[in-house]
Amino acid sequence: MDKVRLAGALGSPSGFGQSQFALTRGNAFEARVKADGGAELLRLVHARLDPGAEAPARAAVPDLSAPGPEGRTARTALALREAARAGGWTLLDHPMLALEVAGSLAFLEPDAVVVHPDGSWSVVEIKSFPMVDGSADPAKVGAAARQAAVYVLALEDVARRLDPAPRVRDRVLLVCPKDFSNLPAGSAVDVRKQRAVTARQLARLTRVETIADELPEGTCFAPDLSREELTAAVEAVPAAYAPECLSACELAFHCRERSRAADAVTRLGRPLRAELGGLATVGAVLSAAHGESGDPADPTVAALRRAARLRTEALTLAGHPPAVPAPRREEATRCL
Repeated sequence: MDKVRLAGALGSPSGFGQSQFALTRGNAFEARVKADGGAELLRLVHARLDPGAEAPARAAVPDLSAPGPEGRTARTALALREAARAGGWTLLDHPMLALEVAGSLAFLEPDAVVVHPDGSWSVVEIKSFPMVDGSADPAKVGAAARQAAVYVLALEDVARRLDPAPRVRDRVLLVCPKDFSNLPAGSAVDVRKQRAVTARQLARLTRVETIADELPEGTCFAPDLSREELTAAVEAVPAAYAPECLSACELAFHCRERSRAADAVTRLGRPLRAELGGLATVGAVLSAAHGESGDPADPTVAALRRAARLRTEALTLAGHPPAVPAPRREEATRCL
């Protein structure tokens, strides 16, 4: 389905994605990194991932254009096969890979894949966040590593079809601007952990056909349907909104509104939800904290009541009334 159009038809337009300024800056930086046939990019790959190999004086840059994602995927697989047999350095600019996710093919487009002289393959991720004094924001590096791990899995799927199967390196190259300049800096990132986690998650996913079989007969997600029909269709698929969804899903704003309407605790974050045990709604949390419900022997209930007492004492000492107005229930839960 087209989730962007679906979100708009549901009355919750998606704010998912980067700003136009960020996209322009990122594209300009990527163009600089890949200029002159990728000379600077290959220099960084050689220095950070394969210093023992011959220096990349020149590299092959095959044309990967083809009609449709299926055609581009086939063309990429052919280019990888030819590069592995030819030897030398090869740079694949925006190749197209395919990975099976829950029984359905997902098409992926890494920034670059480099074939080394020994025939091995490496993933390159180019990001626009800065690398200051040789290090970058750990959260952003972690997100880039998880993204690269998916590309590694897709490359391994291509490699398994070749004989002999080329080695897909588990260290990827992360390229970022150096110290807020437009000069590229590279860092090798080990993605073995992220690859293993992603592989386990993919293996445990419920297959698309299984989900479809459980939907009511005639369920449809066409954006031209009425809002009532689309809302009913989306509600037929279970979802648990969390703030992290805002950076990963086009339907996050719709699910947030539904979560608020249901008074769900998950909208305040999965870590908080995990700590609250069986208390799934904000109302249940406040009721337990105020001693109106819950088992006092339950550690979660006991912790909530102690937090409520401490909050009341703090407000009393500060000269503020301890009563919590109804519109501020969410803020009260954050305090607890």
